[in-house]
Amino acid sequence: MPQQTAAGGRMTGYARVSTDDQSTAAQAIELRAAGCASVLEEHGSGASRARPVLNRLLQRIGPGDTLVVVRIDRLARSLSHLLEVIETLEARGAFFRSLRDPIDTASPQGKFTLQVLGAAAEFERALIRERTIAGLASAREKGRIGGNPGLRAGDPAALRKLARGRAEARFAALNETAADWLPEVRRLRPAMRWEDVTAHVNARLDPGKPRWTTPRLVRAARTYVREGLLDAAVLDRAPARSGDDRLVAIIAAIRGADPQITLRGICARLESMRERTPRGGQRWQVSSVKMLLERAERLGLL
Repeated sequence: MPQQTAAGGRMTGYARVSTDDQSTAAQAIELRAAGCASVLEEHGSGASRARPVLNRLLQRIGPGDTLVVVRIDRLARSLSHLLEVIETLEARGAFFRSLRDPIDTASPQGKFTLQVLGAAAEFERALIRERTIAGLASAREKGRIGGNPGLRAGDPAALRKLARGRAEARFAALNETAADWLPEVRRLRPAMRWEDVTAHVNARLDPGKPRWTTPRLVRAARTYVREGLLDAAVLDRAPARSGDDRLVAIIAAIRGADPQITLRGICARLESMRERTPRGGQRWQVSSVKMLLERAERLGLL
């Protein structure tokens, strides 16, 4: 029978093997026996961070839920990647558990183990930095040139490997910000223009976070579409709207995202988005917002 975690959420299993001729069946059986309500299975290298099934799981897991694996190496092959995944789960209010390792972030013992692993990872990074600096200094003294010989020679395989590594690093960085923009893109596109979606996303960000530009937001959406994490329809062209119709759509989106928001709250949101009033002013009045909301209701946008 599916079990609940200590926080009352659901347990979701993740099973992975490296090649297509291997089977995840044994892992799935063990995960279901441990109480996982569902088990997601993936074929892919543990060294790769561009795993669509795992990435979708991390985007959709909810607060109080637990991601469960049979062993740590089924999730990640490096300590840095493991800690990165766990940080993503913690940011979403979720937990991590490995059946055969002493890690369960819902328990004090598991959190302590995680702290020890984090300290070990930092120590390992410091040692690697020291060895790298010493090695480069020694090589310079002996007249050797540093760097990848394949890259210096323009070897296509080395160039492809470098490109893959950079793409994975960009995707990992993009994943860290997905909670800020992905729900809004899913909800507002393609009904709303990209420029307006960008303004809407930026208006919801905490003051200290960097703002999005429209080209950067479009690139992020295209990346997620390419990875199968976002419906391709979000890239469709938005319908043409008059100035007033555009404001109606924006105000309907604000109310749709927060049904409890007040008229004055909508005014403040529009001003933070630097949206002009129907008459071109900068200061919004409650009466203008109310009129546009009523129009949105007549058009079926609310």
